[in-house]
Amino acid sequence: MITGSLVALVTPFHVNSHDIDWGSLKSLIDWHVDQGTDGIVTVGTTGESATLNVNEHSRVIDFVVQYVNGRLPVIAGTGANCTREAVALTRTAKEVGADACLLVTPYYNKPTQYGLYLHFKTIAEEVDIPQILYNVPGRTACDMSTDTVLELAKLANICGIKDATGDLERGAALISQTPSRFSVYSGDDVSAKQLMIAGAHGNISVTANIVPKLMSEMCRAALSGADSEADNIDQKLRALHLALFLESNPIPVKWALSRMGYIENVLRLPLTSMSASNISAIETAMRDAMINID
Repeated sequence: MITGSLVALVTPFHVNSHDIDWGSLKSLIDWHVDQGTDGIVTVGTTGESATLNVNEHSRVIDFVVQYVNGRLPVIAGTGANCTREAVALTRTAKEVGADACLLVTPYYNKPTQYGLYLHFKTIAEEVDIPQILYNVPGRTACDMSTDTVLELAKLANICGIKDATGDLERGAALISQTPSRFSVYSGDDVSAKQLMIAGAHGNISVTANIVPKLMSEMCRAALSGADSEADNIDQKLRALHLALFLESNPIPVKWALSRMGYIENVLRLPLTSMSASNISAIETAMRDAMINID
């Protein structure tokens, strides 16, 4: 069972070519190892999976697994809105040695709940690797019901869910009804602390990209029952959680990382750079979180 602060890692690109910046990716990984991050999620939404082709997607998974080299667990984003593609990506992740896979609900297609069940069941049966479901209806226009999750939780290698609904009542219901071997992770930084206090096993975090140490400390406090400590840290990060979603993720977090000097501020179309009107707000939130940008 993977627990704690799991960073939804960005994928850095070069300025002129917009090719993957492997050197910066190495530096980010080393930084997270040093700062106490508990696991790396690569090529998820924050990793711009939607703008990578299948070959690039597979190469990033392979690269991250090999470079991490067992220092942290690696969870590979292998979801797709085509079941065959999701199976192929998941098989690649297993072959290169990922510890688990994160599988987003099929976006745009708007399948029925039975279609969702068959989609994830097929992947689980085809590839023997721990698999974490990912429900983020605000991005996919596809909401997986609690009943569907509970049916999928009966399958041996479906081991958890990233709940990015931000609905604490719904998350708590999942925690109370799923088997003990099944992990519920928050996918919403704003409510992550409360969900972990309610029994979630960790947080797959955007904010951890820029304050990995603080996010790790907050998660450990929440998971160990040190509620007051967790709340104190979370209060320092509250404005930052919100600022990192002033525009579509990962636009703000890439801007913040570039402001800190870790990557170039490069996204692939149709994503564009941070609007000038939001820069002051995100800089203020970064300073409130004690990030030195002066």
